[in-house]
Amino acid sequence: MDTSLRRTLHERGMRMTPQRQLVLDAVRDLEHATPEQICQHVQRTAPTVNITTIYRTLDLMERLGLVRHTHLGHGAPVYSVEDHEHVHLVCHRCGHVDEVPCETLSGLVEQLRHDRGFNLDATHVALHGVCAGCVTTPDKPGEPT
Repeated sequence: MDTSLRRTLHERGMRMTPQRQLVLDAVRDLEHATPEQICQHVQRTAPTVNITTIYRTLDLMERLGLVRHTHLGHGAPVYSVEDHEHVHLVCHRCGHVDEVPCETLSGLVEQLRHDRGFNLDATHVALHGVCAGCVTTPDKPGEPT
């Protein structure tokens, strides 16, 4: 049982439920997962938990600062635990997702702060392009570049 989740919920007048624990465990186990993937993972243990419960629980946990979401493309967001911070590199061709440290963007973070007064949250960023493997592979007809 996650004591930080229990404590956080208790401090806000909410109760700990088995479903909440299962959702948090699934996010931790899967590291990056859509609500549908989290639901499938939870349903292995608790088949009666539905997708609505998953979405509500993820929303609550995000408001509590326990998980965060990132949009890696046009589909559903992916969720990870709050302390799992990095920049995602998403390949347009093959869909591969790589991770680099947030410090990789430190120059951009400073430039935006200096030039625009904008404070970028580099822990919540997905950059899109073409991975090294796809760069060396010739385009197939009909594939995006």
